[in-house]
Amino acid sequence: MRIVPAEPSDLPKLLAFREEAAAWLSKLGSDQWRRPYPADRLMATIEAGVVFMVRDGAVTAATITLTPEVEAGLWTEAELAEPSMFVNKLTVARTHAGRDLGGRLLDWAGDRAHRASATWLRLDAWTTNQPLQAYYLRHGFHHVRTVLEGGAVNGGPRVSGWLAQRRTCPADHGFKDETPTPSAVPIPTPLAP
Repeated sequence: MRIVPAEPSDLPKLLAFREEAAAWLSKLGSDQWRRPYPADRLMATIEAGVVFMVRDGAVTAATITLTPEVEAGLWTEAELAEPSMFVNKLTVARTHAGRDLGGRLLDWAGDRAHRASATWLRLDAWTTNQPLQAYYLRHGFHHVRTVLEGGAVNGGPRVSGWLAQRRTCPADHGFKDETPTPSAVPIPTPLAP
């Protein structure tokens, strides 16, 4: 399997991944990702070069977004002073589930972040999705805290505020990495809500 940067032509596949994952999560009793993700925002991340696709031959098996940018209101100023990269939208096609492809992607992300001189690989997970939180803990992340207030809509409850991190390090993830060499990570800046 190889990992490559997403291209604008991947937008329909990424939106379909999101819908597939939301349907699967709903069957498990989770409300995660029920709202469709805005296509224009997804296209902006593709064009920014922070979305990556795992290809298994001609099939797209998974995707991950890895960015130095962070959502406002989650991490403290002291935490933001540490070079970090942030995992978002990690999704594995149901056809490739059960093979720890997500774990390998997290290892790839930690390796890429390490090569970009980041100290931390960080993420925020759905606050009500305890199986997902346990998954990240099993993959070496440590829970930092859960932020419940200050959501993007009207300052209401935050749905994705379970914060976790793990140190970056070189990793043998097993992918043929066809992504460009990462630039050194800047000190992250909060994204506007």
